[in-house]
Formats: sequence, C-alpha cells, structure tokens
Amino acid sequence: MKRYTWLIAILLILLLTFSGCVSQSPAAEPSSTPSPSPSAAPEVVPAYPAVGALGNIEVTLEHIYAQVNPSVVNIRVLQKEEVMFPTFPEIPGFPFFGLPTPQEPQERYLHGLGSGFVWNKEGYIVTNNHVVDGADRISVTFHDGTTVPGKVVGTDPDGDLAVIKVEVPDKQLQPVQMADSTQVKVGQMAIAIGNPFGLQGTMTVGFISALGRLLPTDTEGSGGPSYSIPDVIQTDAPINPGNSGGVLLDSGGKVIGVTAAIVSPAGANAGIGFAIPSAIVQKVVPTLIKTGHYEHPWLGVSGVSLSPDLAKAMDLKPDQRGALIVDVVPDSPADKAGLRGSDRQVTIEGEPARVGGDVIMSIDGQTVKEFDELVTYLARSTEIGQTVTLTVLRKGNEEGVKVTLAARPKSETQKEQTKVSPASGARLGILGLTVTSEIADAMDLPTGQTGVLVEQVQQGSPADQSGLRGSYKPVIINGNRVLVGGDVIIELITQMEDLQALIQKSQPGQEVTLTLSRDGENIQIRVTLG
Repeated sequence: MKRYTWLIAILLILLLTFSGCVSQSPAAEPSSTPSPSPSAAPEVVPAYPAVGALGNIEVTLEHIYAQVNPSVVNIRVLQKEEVMFPTFPEIPGFPFFGLPTPQEPQERYLHGLGSGFVWNKEGYIVTNNHVVDGADRISVTFHDGTTVPGKVVGTDPDGDLAVIKVEVPDKQLQPVQMADSTQVKVGQMAIAIGNPFGLQGTMTVGFISALGRLLPTDTEGSGGPSYSIPDVIQTDAPINPGNSGGVLLDSGGKVIGVTAAIVSPAGANAGIGFAIPSAIVQKVVPTLIKTGHYEHPWLGVSGVSLSPDLAKAMDLKPDQRGALIVDVVPDSPADKAGLRGSDRQVTIEGEPARVGGDVIMSIDGQTVKEFDELVTYLARSTEIGQTVTLTVLRKGNEEGVKVTLAARPKSETQKEQTKVSPASGARLGILGLTVTSEIADAMDLPTGQTGVLVEQVQQGSPADQSGLRGSYKPVIINGNRVLVGGDVIIELITQMEDLQALIQKSQPGQEVTLTLSRDGENIQIRVTLG
C-alpha cells in the first residue's frame, strides 16, 4: 500500500457522509432553473470546512503548527576555508598554455542550512552536531524573521546533538514541550517541522514506521572506533536536507525526537527518515548546557546479533539469541572484566565472519536478543561508574560477569598490524604473527619465548578440525592492535617464515605434528594439511 492510503480512506468516509446529507430531486421532475449562458462567469462556490474525521485531523494539525512553529528556528552556518587557485601564464599565440604558478591562499566560504528548536527561556537552542560542526559563524532566524547570531556552547558528536546560545528578549523564546519517546508506538502519527532546503516553517505529516534503529554517527570512518545512536525513531514523514535539527512531534504537539538523517539514493525524501529519540535528548542536552560536552557510558565491545547461521557455526542451538562479541577494546571495562572476543573465522553465504566469542544473553536481568538491545540499554539505563551484570554464554556454558562502565574514549586513529596466512599448495588455515618480546610479555610467556601466535582459525580448515585455538584478547603493542591468548606454535618454529617454510615443503593430505604452548603447558597436536 502507498504511504497515503489512510488519506484516501478518510476521503471515502467524507464522501459517504456528504452523500447522505444531499437531497435529490425526482428524476421525472425537470428543473425550473434556467441554463446558464455560455458567456456567463463561473459560479463562485463558498468553501466549507471539512467535517468528520478529516475535519478533526485538520483542526489538530492547524493547532499543532500554530503552537510549535514559533519554537522552531532556521540555522544558517558559514565555514571559512583556504584554497589555492593556480594561474596559467599565457604564451604569445598559445593562450591558456604554460606551467601553472601558485598564488597566495584565498578564502572561500561554505554555506549550510539546518533547523533547531528553543529549549528554554534562557536562549538555548538544540540542533544536530553535524549542522554546526566546524562553523565559523552561525545565524539563527525565528519564525517572525528575527535573525540573531548564535554561539555553540556544547556538542556531542557521538550523539549528533549540539546546543547553541542566542541573546533575544524572553518574549521571543517559546520552548517546546518534550514527550517520552519510550512510549511511542509504530503506527502513531508523526509530524515534522523544520526548514527543508531553506524553506522555513515547513510542516510534513506521516507515521512512526519503526523503532529501535541504530544510526551510525559522523565519527565512523574517522580512523577510530565507530559508534551508533541507539533507539532511533524511523518515520515516513517527509524529511529533506535542511530538516536536520528540527522536531518530530506526536499528535499532542510534543517533541518525540530530533530529525537527523534520511536514507535516499537521491539525497532527498524517500520515505525513510530518522530522529534521535527524546529520551536521549533529555539526558544529553542539560549536560551540554552545563559542561559543554557529554560522556557516554562505555562497555568496550563491538559485535553482532547472533543469527541461526552464526549459532550453528558455534555449535549452539539454532534458536539461541544474544549479542555475539566480535572484538573487545584493549583496556576497556569489558577487557578488564575478562570478556572474550571471537577467535575463529568462518564463511557464511560467501562472506567472512568471526565467531567463538562470548554471547551476551542479558544485562542486569534484561534479556538481550540482539546487539542493538545491548547498546540501547547502555544508553538509556546506565551511567559512568555503574557496575552491570552480564549473563554470557562462553563455550556453551552460562557465566555471570560484572563490568564497571567507564567513559567512552575520544575517537583516535588505530593502526592494524598485518596478519600473515601461510600460503602454498598445502593449507593449515590460520592467521598468525611472529611472537615478539612484547607479545610474550602480554601473554605471560617465558622471557625469550619464540614461535608463531595463532590469531584466527578459519572455519573447517585443518587447524580448526585439529582443535587449534585462536586469540581473543586485544592488546596495543607499538601502536598496533593485536589479538593474543591463542595457541603459540613452538619447537623448530621461531617465526612466521619457519611455519610457512614447513607447510610449503609439505603436501595436501600430509600429517604434521605441531608443538603448542597453551595456557602455560606444552602440548602436541597432529594436523592433516588440506
């Protein structure tokens, strides 16, 4: 069904209402009204207000617009940058040819538009961080055309929220009313007011399409850890560029979210818009006003929702659900509590995936069926310094793990160390690293220990079938992120090149004996190469 099927239904009801109210003349009785002259002007028919359900909706929307539009502002930003424009000297008879010569840097101004809304009578305006990020000058225009400069007083890049301050008379400031977004249901009416494409005071109407979405933030791709905004509201109310920072309202005219993003191949409305929920806005904004920044509680894991395919790869029940930990951040609360990331690589539907880590099934007694639910609980219900209890499934057994949450670190670049996989006609099926003194120290191995650390074991490989164990605990060594804790191949193997040479001299189907250091003990495993 199309997005506005509900409007068609209401119009049909309206049509039936009118058809029962209009009297009909008998068919055999001719009308005594003379026919109008062809040259006569069209009859002017007075406009009647809509009645019934449609009329009630119109009255409600008119009231909401009159109530909320004065609270919504247009935000215009200017960002200055320096650019170099080279010039090309003319050669007589050959214009535009020659070698370019550099000029002095020239200033260029980039313009941007967004929306915002009045938070309180003290002149604080809420918007998205991406609207004002990097701005050199900000101007705020109210619904009556009043334009004043704005100053950024607080930003939360990970939550894509920001607060700016304006100096205007109290009568100019009409704060919005906030709703509880945790009570919003799919199917309820959603009303957006903002400034799409700079068209100030635009209202659009739709429904709540979905709840609990994760919205990646602008920090993703910056080279550091990536974060997402949880519990995001999805709506089909038309949202376009310029709506960012505006309001998403319920049928009572209260704010349930801050419009922030769309999904569209054309960069314009395609019926999928997202709003940061009011529950998070109400938690973040007061802190931004008070301190200028907001610190998010942090567990320190990345992961995915456990699917039936992933569960099968881990020899778990097909209906097992939870949040599978893929990576544990070094020195994070999760790392200090002993949570384990995934140590094996598998292929599912032609795509690589990592499995074998802890599966979080609940947090503080709240069931976790998907990774999104874990992120949402942390954002909604926890604080920095709070200790939470996780129920995890580890190697098929349930365990309770207590974790004390810390403040989320700032994004910073992390290097990835190159992993080497032995490549030849024969196959072992691991990703490994030469053991260095730093790796040995991180694993409490004897001083001078040499060998090859098994970082990952590929699913179904000879190494997997023989029971080799990959690494699960990340550490930072010389600025590089390394997984440790797995088997270390020793005896005649002092570095990765030795292992590669051993396999290159072997043939597929040949059996080799590997001596391993595992949990402080030396063991031997026989592997039939693939």
